[in-house]
Amino acid sequence: MELKTLVFVHAHPDDEALLTAGTMARASSQGHRVVLIVATDGAAGLASAHYSENLAATRAHELEVSAAALGVARVVNLGFADSGLDGQTTHNFSQVPVVDVADLIASVLNEEQADILVGYDPSGGYGHPDHVHVHRATRAAAQLCSRDLDLYEATLPREPIANAVKLAEKLHLTPSNFNASEFANAWTPRREITHRIDVSSNMQAKVASLRAHASQASADGTVRTIAVLTRLPAPLRNVLLGTEYYVRVSDVPQSAKA
Repeated sequence: MELKTLVFVHAHPDDEALLTAGTMARASSQGHRVVLIVATDGAAGLASAHYSENLAATRAHELEVSAAALGVARVVNLGFADSGLDGQTTHNFSQVPVVDVADLIASVLNEEQADILVGYDPSGGYGHPDHVHVHRATRAAAQLCSRDLDLYEATLPREPIANAVKLAEKLHLTPSNFNASEFANAWTPRREITHRIDVSSNMQAKVASLRAHASQASADGTVRTIAVLTRLPAPLRNVLLGTEYYVRVSDVPQSAKA
């Protein structure tokens, strides 16, 4: 088996745990080099009052613990300001020119002699401005990179998520300002997904990665995704988390690498 270097780009500390942790752990366990780039400090993330003081430093430590659990060889923190769910913070990541972010990512790709680059789908999953910005910057970085590489975008199948949120809304399980219709264009239609990675044998590492992000399992008066996922019974956890999804991007211009 030819060993490769895989570079994953994520928006915030904890995104790696939610979307690609199993793939990262699987690649690392097979001897591949795994590099993780995180764009923002996560300071605008939701967390309980217990974590309100210097949340960015807390999340940086949580990221280190998560990366160690996954066998990540190198973590690169770009250190941009978290934009928040609505891009409400000032001087934030989503306002940084795409080319500036792409240059930083491309420099890591060249340093690492990367073979595979992983970003986000065009919707940024559920539309978070930082996720959309990662999508744009990662595609641009693939063009700026001096190496030929394979570009993949992490995603989830749209249909089951859209159906689940519709049901939750009908059962009044969502906040009053929640709009299920926003998920009609989130993530990726099932038919467009090109790669499904079985990570069930790496579930222990994936759960350890999720649990590392304790601040993001907390929130006063609401339920957080990480809290739910880490408390699932093992059989249900394997069903919900045992597969990770990607779309291979086939139109990275090779002329840009001359």
